[in-house]
Amino acid sequence: MTETPQRNRPDHPGSASGGDDGRGSSLSKRGGGAPAGRGRTTIADGVVEKIAGMAARDVMGVHAMGSGISRTFGAVRDRVPGGGKSVTRGVKAEVGESQAALDLEIVVEYGVAISDVAGEVRENVIAAVERMTGLEVVEVNIAVSDVKLPDEDDDEDESESRVQ
Repeated sequence: MTETPQRNRPDHPGSASGGDDGRGSSLSKRGGGAPAGRGRTTIADGVVEKIAGMAARDVMGVHAMGSGISRTFGAVRDRVPGGGKSVTRGVKAEVGESQAALDLEIVVEYGVAISDVAGEVRENVIAAVERMTGLEVVEVNIAVSDVKLPDEDDDEDESESRVQ
């Protein structure tokens, strides 16, 4: 019968129960190495999508996320009890072991410089995802699917009035 090494290790170097068996001071550490390095952490695509969605919505000039159809279906889903608001609408993430790539679809407000808004979204998303997950964001592709004109009703408002 074999015993696990943990049972034979002394709790303190040089203690009477273990003594010095010539294997050095590595016996004083349990498990070997720093606790943060023991095991693996995986982050789901949906987690990165939520972080990116929140970060993109924080940028001035972003009216909504997703295409017209996804916003319409999302507005209907939001009205269903327990459906909840989808933070991931308009965000697609591909997450590897240490890197992530993101595709975002946004609707911008009329009058803003689209390239400036896209740049700010990209910076905000990269900063948030890298800070919160530790993943390296290798690319953030942004598709501007619409411009919200001042006199247009929101698709979400129209959908909500049809559902009621």
